[in-house]
Amino acid sequence: MVDTLRQNISESKRARWTVLLMVSLTMFCGYFLADVLAPLKGLLEELFQWDSTDFGLFNSGYGWFNIFLLMLIFGGMVLDKMGARFTGVLSVGVMLAGIAVKYYAIGFIDPARMVDLWFFGPKTMKLQVLTASLGYALFAVGYEAIGITANKIVVRWFKGKELAFALGMNLAFARMGTFLALALPLPIARAFGNSVSTPILFGMVLLLLGFLTFLIYIGMDRRLDRECAQETLGDDERFRFRDIFSIFRIRAFWYIALLCLLFYAAVHPFVKFAVDLVVQKFHVAGEYSGLIPSLLPVGTLILTPLFGNIYDRRGKGASMMIWGALMLVGVYFGFSLPWLDHWSFAVGLVILLGIAFSLVPSAMWPSVAKIIPESKLGTAYALIFWMQNWGLAGIPLLIGWVLDRWGKLPPALVDGKEIARYDYTFPMLIFLCLGILAVLFGLLLKSEDRRKSYGLQQPNITH
Repeated sequence: MVDTLRQNISESKRARWTVLLMVSLTMFCGYFLADVLAPLKGLLEELFQWDSTDFGLFNSGYGWFNIFLLMLIFGGMVLDKMGARFTGVLSVGVMLAGIAVKYYAIGFIDPARMVDLWFFGPKTMKLQVLTASLGYALFAVGYEAIGITANKIVVRWFKGKELAFALGMNLAFARMGTFLALALPLPIARAFGNSVSTPILFGMVLLLLGFLTFLIYIGMDRRLDRECAQETLGDDERFRFRDIFSIFRIRAFWYIALLCLLFYAAVHPFVKFAVDLVVQKFHVAGEYSGLIPSLLPVGTLILTPLFGNIYDRRGKGASMMIWGALMLVGVYFGFSLPWLDHWSFAVGLVILLGIAFSLVPSAMWPSVAKIIPESKLGTAYALIFWMQNWGLAGIPLLIGWVLDRWGKLPPALVDGKEIARYDYTFPMLIFLCLGILAVLFGLLLKSEDRRKSYGLQQPNITH
């Protein structure tokens, strides 16, 4: 490693892959914390008397600050102005603060305590739910900012090289965090006497370790700065506030941003409810309920880098996004059929969803770098993530409300306890409609690429 760093670091293959590993470890920790409560819906209902609306409200908190306070867009502007090192450290700090609030809410606030929402008129809600949602909202500010920071870091170190493959590897490694978030929290909680807060504390320790790996990247990136004089760009090359409006004028940007919004709104909210889905619809025992949804990120660990490598060498990025969206439609059509209720069908559909969840991101994020100049790339990613957050905040709230309004079934009696039961047909149809709209915007993006020649269908590796 020392010999490599003595060479020109900008051309060192080992150096850029080391940077990728360090950044990906930080992303891995963030992904784990983002979904750490997803498999604990049943425990939250059993121990704290949460219902599906409470759970949906909590998950919708993910986008509150990013959407309504424009914190995500501000983070993109900070990234383009201050650089990835500063933004990364700030992002991890905000994530730690947010997850600490959520840990306090789940671990120390009385579930029966209510609070008056005076700004909404005569209305009350559970203080625990509100505080956990606010903590999740704060965590999401840093989580989304580290996401766009990691993307810009990878573009900087891999542009003209194995860009899509590197972005795919970063995403695949991060999704290992999602896999562990679906598989580990319930066993951890059970091992500590049904302690819902213990998995959150475990995730906080992981995030501190991820922050240490990010410090290694900082040292290497400073070396790269000295070599290519990244910090001495002319004023005409620096980001300016008016550049936001120049991004808005790019039609392809809107197509890929809306495709991103619809696609991720149909996948991430599904993950939040997937563990409960396999219990309710496919009758999987609670202790095994996280295993089937965890197949989703496991499949992407291999497929996302593989599809990225194909895009790097063969192109066809727009076509890959369209095919991934079409698979989404097929998956949710299958989940919406009431007579497909054997666990093996759930396994097959989740595997197909994993393929779609690999195809689209592996082509989407490198394609943004072809449409938007690098000096504006952080802000462009931030704008896309901001739009995505509308779906990540709104769809879980909608799904929770639909379940309580039209999906609630008579409770089942298990070991003398009443267990809530739900019909997930309507939520799956909502996800199906999102997939159809994603296909439409994929077709529009491909048409715009033919007209403007962005090169979305061309290979990324330049010789």
